[in-house]
Amino acid sequence: MRTAAVAIALVAVCTSVSSCGRTIPGTPGAVGSGGGEGAVNVDFDKLLRECEVLTPQQMSQAVGDEAQFSASFVGAVCMWDVLGGPGGNAKLTLNWYENGSLNVERQTYQRLGYESGITTIQGASAVEIRRPGDPDSCGVTAKAADAGVVGWWINYRAGSSHPDPCPVAAKLVELTLNRAR
Repeated sequence: MRTAAVAIALVAVCTSVSSCGRTIPGTPGAVGSGGGEGAVNVDFDKLLRECEVLTPQQMSQAVGDEAQFSASFVGAVCMWDVLGGPGGNAKLTLNWYENGSLNVERQTYQRLGYESGITTIQGASAVEIRRPGDPDSCGVTAKAADAGVVGWWINYRAGSSHPDPCPVAAKLVELTLNRAR
């Protein structure tokens, strides 16, 4: 009985393995090389589009007319080094979370011990965020025009002579909300 069961199992395995194999005609190619309808775009040419929501001239409007920007992209945020602004060198960071909520942002910063307050920008609810004991940086996050949240941070070099960073972050959010409409 046991030998019969083993024989039946072997026949079943051999039959299923042999019936699954088949040859597919054609020539193999890299992903996206087929062209035509349904082709995959592997150029990632629109990956940084969110980083272009403001032009360098618009960022200068918020930071200071003499500022120069050197862009770099890291993960889910866009970052710029600010050189030669009226407040000295700094870093700008833009985050735009399509599924984010202002409530979650505020609760997260509160759990981290950051100081936060509610404000409005262009009629949208916003949160102003400061790290405890850090007068050199500020972030402002607002409800985005369509969905989610958009936020900007500015971090001046520690101890440098600079203006209050919160109005700069707020102006960047304001310009972004104007552009997003």
